[in-house]
Amino acid sequence: MQNGPLADQIVQAFDTMSEQLRAAARYVLNQPREVALLSMREQARQAGVQPATMTRLAKHLGLAGYEDIRQLHADAMRGDVTGFAGRVGAQAKSQKLKGDQALAADMLGGIAAQVGQLSQPQSLEMLVEAARRLGAARRIYCLGLRSSHSPAWHLHYILSLAGKHSIMLDAVGGIGADALGSASGEDVMVAVSVLPYTRQTIEIADYAGEAGVPLIAITDSLVAPLAQLAACTLVVPTESPSFLHAMSPAFVVAEVLGALVAGQAGDAAGAALAAVDRQSAALNTHLKTRMKRP
Repeated sequence: MQNGPLADQIVQAFDTMSEQLRAAARYVLNQPREVALLSMREQARQAGVQPATMTRLAKHLGLAGYEDIRQLHADAMRGDVTGFAGRVGAQAKSQKLKGDQALAADMLGGIAAQVGQLSQPQSLEMLVEAARRLGAARRIYCLGLRSSHSPAWHLHYILSLAGKHSIMLDAVGGIGADALGSASGEDVMVAVSVLPYTRQTIEIADYAGEAGVPLIAITDSLVAPLAQLAACTLVVPTESPSFLHAMSPAFVVAEVLGALVAGQAGDAAGAALAAVDRQSAALNTHLKTRMKRP
């Protein structure tokens, strides 16, 4: 959601506002997603005003209270994130105007820039912290549904190769969460979810948290539902000119996490990978030479 549903109204009324109201108004204009997701008190804190100022802003705009502002933004966000059909229409128009190569170039350029953002110091710090937690865990539960399944499963695969006790909560047969029956604070969960957030992912992560399992969230915002449950949050950008959000950054984060954990494990990971190599050789898992055409 680039602009909130009250953007035009706020801009028109801005000159009539006090400095405090303007501070609150700037927050609503600049953070439309947070307006939908966060409590009024937290928004006021981030805006640098008193909670009562948020209520006064709503009344200044002709609304009964700030909850009306939050509800309008929540409704707008739901429409924005669930309208795949509308977004594919916009993509098709742009694609017809600019051409297929332009769309491909835009997507690849965007993904390259997003992956580059992950190498910023704060992102690297969070990656290292997440890897430390994974390395120290007794068991690791990996969770990702719908479009978020691939990065979660890839992390699970890498961790398993490196000898970590990783369990994929993939919900096959509807029993994915059953594996959490013996989970405790010695374990850790990695959950992946981006807009539109999958309800079951949030519910399972919340349930694990009640059992004392720390959560590492891979999500698209510090105010996303998973982030509000997490001990450690890795923020991945998802913007894309495609109708579907980009998952490449989340996949890259999974690969980096897996590599960091394997490297930290040292000899133990080496022994586990040697066993994998022996089994692959015994079962003739991989081709030894390229296939030759007849």
